Amino acid sequence: MRVERELMRGAGPVAVMQLLESGEMYGYQLIEALERQTDGVLAMGQSTLYPLLYNLEAKGLVRGRWRESESGRQRKYYSLTKRGLARLSSYRKQWSGLVGAMRGLGLIQTDTRGR
Repeated sequence: MRVERELMRGAGPVAVMQLLESGEMYGYQLIEALERQTDGVLAMGQSTLYPLLYNLEAKGLVRGRWRESESGRQRKYYSLTKRGLARLSSYRKQWSGLVGAMRGLGLIQTDTRGR
């Protein structure tokens, strides 16, 4: 399934911040994790991810730092800041409310496993 640009604008930053909560990652790791953990629904390429990361960095929500990877290459690793953690907590509450509202409208069905 392909998510339209307008929906991705809201979901993308939150998804990236959620991944970074578990620890720092470099861009390609984020791209792979988004693809794998969302069954491709929130997959994005470099031309989408890097501007998103730069925007989050400019807002003080993530921090990027260059370091050498295990392969010896220099990579920019991103991590959440304290401000980013606080914002992610707020986003979780908002997303939970949004999902509940959409479920109330019948847009989201609960499957038989209670999800």
